[in-house]
Amino acid sequence: MAESLRGTLASRYHLLRPLGSGGMGTVWLARDSVLDREVAIKELRIPDGLGDRERAELVARVMREAEVTARVRHPGIVALHDVLLQDGRPWIVMELLHGHDLARQIATYGPLPYRQVADLGARLLDALSATHAGGVQHRDVKPGNVFLCADGRVLLTDFGIARQAGQASITEAGLLVGSPGFIAPERLAGEPGGPAADLWSLAATLYTAVEGVAPYQGPRAEVIRATLTQAARPPVLAGPLGPVLAWMMARDPAGRPDAATALTLLRQVAAGGTPSVDHGPGIRVEPPPRRRRTWWWIGAAAAVVVAAAVPLTAQLLRSEPPGDSTRRVSPAFERAVDLCRSLSAGQVRRILGAPAQARPGEASCQWAVTGAGIALSAETDSDTPEPWALDTAAAHTLLEGLRRQYASGPRDRDWIWYEIGLDRRSQAIESAARDVPEAADEAFAVDLTTPEGKAQATVVYFRLGDLVARLQYADLDAKSPADLRDRAVAAAASAAEGLRGLA
Repeated sequence: MAESLRGTLASRYHLLRPLGSGGMGTVWLARDSVLDREVAIKELRIPDGLGDRERAELVARVMREAEVTARVRHPGIVALHDVLLQDGRPWIVMELLHGHDLARQIATYGPLPYRQVADLGARLLDALSATHAGGVQHRDVKPGNVFLCADGRVLLTDFGIARQAGQASITEAGLLVGSPGFIAPERLAGEPGGPAADLWSLAATLYTAVEGVAPYQGPRAEVIRATLTQAARPPVLAGPLGPVLAWMMARDPAGRPDAATALTLLRQVAAGGTPSVDHGPGIRVEPPPRRRRTWWWIGAAAAVVVAAAVPLTAQLLRSEPPGDSTRRVSPAFERAVDLCRSLSAGQVRRILGAPAQARPGEASCQWAVTGAGIALSAETDSDTPEPWALDTAAAHTLLEGLRRQYASGPRDRDWIWYEIGLDRRSQAIESAARDVPEAADEAFAVDLTTPEGKAQATVVYFRLGDLVARLQYADLDAKSPADLRDRAVAAAASAAEGLRGLA
């Protein structure tokens, strides 16, 4: 495929030889002449038969998803160094790993001891949880995408590359995203899925490792049918890990444990324990109590708050800007709202200095002109598939977790935004988080500047009631980082006010 490119990509990456290929593309061994190191480069395959528009949209989604994934740093996730666009195809530059994947390990040596599998599962789930918190899903967790490094590390590979942002189903341009036998039932049924779908796929991967065979076997169509209609055969070699896997593989996503519970159970098994699990093989999995949109937690909290003589209602009220003595109860978002309606056309024009058409996405909206743009998205945690299903306590916890991620700045990062004309990766300095409570119930901002200190963009994370949102505002001609931050916070406050009226 790359014979004509045997020289270089982007004037720095020398392709040496293919390392392997699969449904999503080919992985090449390459040398980075700038940093004098070997890297792995994945050439993404574009399905045949796409029109020019569909092809461009697919490429843009893959490039954006790779950029998002590159921001996630975790020892259990393969590092993405760069993303390129050459000859109309995306090329993803990753760290070069030494070792082999879990599929090869199982094929060569057979089943692994259940305590070792539980330890692998705990490490992989910790990595998945970290990325779910950043709004990224894997969608193709399977033994072939679990890499056992020679230095003892366990990593998820191909993370986020198979997922296309805004995808409404498991197919895209005729391409099945994922591997039958490791795709969660809800995604096979045509739903977009969420973090719970990755949890199911992880359990199917661990099942294969401990049993030596996949939970569903046979021709492709039969595997899909069985996944949709039948529980997996109870494992016979898994010991106390078996009930944990059965719970994680419940066909109903609501019947699976949350990530924190699953992680605790896996660690207990890895340590030699036998955790108490009520959802073992052969036992019907009943969904745990689902969070309801009621105020039942007020009564529970009130018992503690009254003892401390602190009014509980203070937690539900938002302080207004100075000079406005009114207080309003924060909204509860019972269902999805159209984020494109949070800002009016006039507000967008004032913010960007020119009119811009709203571009809706999955729980997101974008307005862009040359040199400037606004991107608004609803955020969620690793336990909640939809951002509209959070309660106020979970939303607060999510925002605090995001704030901690940005507490260690400043740090180097790359960023790209095709729609505003920034079509090449640019180096930026990401500041530490700054609290900006005037934006909503609670909020913080992070600035992006060039290494020379020129303002590029500001990201504002804010909580409004039980909703957490992320607003990124870029202006490549901004006067200063402080000026850009002030305007970004004002834009976030306007979006929050618009969202209040949509709740």
